[in-house]
Amino acid sequence: MKVNLPKERQVIEEALKILSAHMEPVKFARFVVACQLGSGDYLLIKDDTFADETVDSLYDKIRDFEQEQT
Repeated sequence: MKVNLPKERQVIEEALKILSAHMEPVKFARFVVACQLGSGDYLLIKDDTFADETVDSLYDKIRDFEQEQT
């Protein structure tokens, strides 16, 4: 029986997406810095993470997040 394991980078990218969706932006940024996860091609990661986003959709998400915190 052969088991297909995801590559380490794929697991890290998935975890970062989950964390960024559920953590306060400042805490998420500090976590990434603390874990030294900033390696790799930022532009590729950014394009993948925000592929379906617009400035307006990001603004709405930030506004909703901030309203939930108050």
